[in-house]
Amino acid sequence: MSANRFFAFDGLDGVGKTTQMDLFCQWLTELGHQVVACRDPGSTSLGERIREILLASDATTPIAGRSEMLLYMAARAQLVEEVIRPALQAGHTLVSDRYLLANVVYQGHAGGLDVAAIRAVGQIATGGVMPDCTFLLDMPPHLAWQRLDRQLDRIESRGLKYRQRVRAGFLTEAQQMNQSIHVVDAARPIEVIQQQLRDIAQSVLEL
Repeated sequence: MSANRFFAFDGLDGVGKTTQMDLFCQWLTELGHQVVACRDPGSTSLGERIREILLASDATTPIAGRSEMLLYMAARAQLVEEVIRPALQAGHTLVSDRYLLANVVYQGHAGGLDVAAIRAVGQIATGGVMPDCTFLLDMPPHLAWQRLDRQLDRIESRGLKYRQRVRAGFLTEAQQMNQSIHVVDAARPIEVIQQQLRDIAQSVLEL
């Protein structure tokens, strides 16, 4: 079997990341991979506590953009040390719901922070551990918004213009890093999207 790989899923809320990631992990397991799935922020005790602070829909504590970015980075640093690096060193295949790209886009392109500075902080937080392949599930923001049938978290509540900037940021990053970020049309049927993800992953696993 091919060597372990690190896959990440990203995109606007509502594009179907959870559904596609679950199906993808099932497929990898069927291929014989020992799969470790995680979410960023989260999947560690520290990460989950930070996640509550960052995403609470009823939050009353103001969080400045730079502080928000650093909280995400702290959760990610713990995730790398506690989950991601050990899993990769053990030969497992790692699949993460979001990673550094989300910080670059949400707090950088959409939030106004310097993108290069976020990448520099990200290098420290991750210790250079980066995905071999990132699936960017893409669809127009208003369509993704229509799929959200739950209470919105703090980030999701920022409105359509913010989400439009987020999407534009994702697509800009994909253009600049076209070898590792794969844009996938998420407005199609679930099984069609999943097949494309598997096709892309197959080429990555064979490297």
